[in-house]
Order: sequence, then structure tokens, then C-alpha cells
Amino acid sequence: MKYKKKEPLAVQQLAQDLAAFAIDRTDLKELLAAIPENSNLNLTAIEYELQILKILSVGWAISFFMPATDKNKGPLTQMFWEFIRETSQNISNLTETTTGQHIDYFDILKQRLNTYLEIMQNNPDEAQNPANIMGPAFASACKCEDDAIAILSGTKMFTLTLGAVKEYLNTVEIDDIKLN
Repeated sequence: MKYKKKEPLAVQQLAQDLAAFAIDRTDLKELLAAIPENSNLNLTAIEYELQILKILSVGWAISFFMPATDKNKGPLTQMFWEFIRETSQNISNLTETTTGQHIDYFDILKQRLNTYLEIMQNNPDEAQNPANIMGPAFASACKCEDDAIAILSGTKMFTLTLGAVKEYLNTVEIDDIKLN
């Protein structure tokens, strides 16, 4: 993400920036490149799940780092997820066109979110630091529960994404929306 100080951003632009970051694959490719060639990991599954985790992590970061009292939080969250829904629809359509198989990518995101939330709820002691939960939960989603590299990859994606969104939110000024 770009971090230089900008003029105040409209909430819609901020949501677009965060959605673009969520689907950007640059850091995902770097994490994949760091996986040793001799690992037995299914790199396709790792890549697929890293993208899902990154999208969900951006959504969590918005919720976590914006104060509940910020009147922009609700509209920003809603617009972010609308952009993600639109992108998901495009992915679903492209998949159906190229493979003939219908998938609902947004539904997959919701299912994975529910899975991660359930794991956090079932581990309340660890929920204080979700990064301790996300790595193993990610590895489980990749069907390689005990693989240290998969756990580390999920943990890194989660923590790096949260950090990037936090830094970005701290460097931008949001042009206040007008509530009617």
C-alpha cells in the first residue's frame, strides 16, 4: 500500500484502496516464493487460501483499527465489502466461463470467515492474540494442519496485512461523510 500523506480521502476512495490492496497478489507471491522447493505443500491450495485470508484480514483490520465512534467506520466497512462482493462476482463468472463450473466466491469468503471466527470462539484464551490462531487455522484450511511452513505462511499473511492496513489508516485523513 502507498503510505505517503494525502489530501483527505473520501470514504469511497478509501474503501476502493483497501479492496485493491486486499486482492493485490504482490505480497502473496513473495510468501509463496519463500516456501522451500522441497516442501510437500500443495502450493495451489496455499495460494488460494492466502488470497482468502488476505481479503478477510483487511476486513478485520478495518473493524479492529477504526474506533467504534468513527462515523466513517460503518460506511467504509460496507463499501469495502461491496467492492469485494463485486470482485468476487467477477471471479465467479470467470471461473464459470473458463471451467464450466459454477462457484460463488463471495460465499466461499463468508464460509471461511465463519470457520475462522468459530476457531477463535472455541479458543478464547488465544483470541486475545488472533495471530496465534490464524496460522494453525490457515494450515487446517490448506489441509496440512501440522506443517510449520503453512502455519508460518498464514501467520505472516495475517500479521503483515493487519500491519499494512493499520499503517495506511494512520496515514490517511478521511474526508468526513455527511450524515443526513
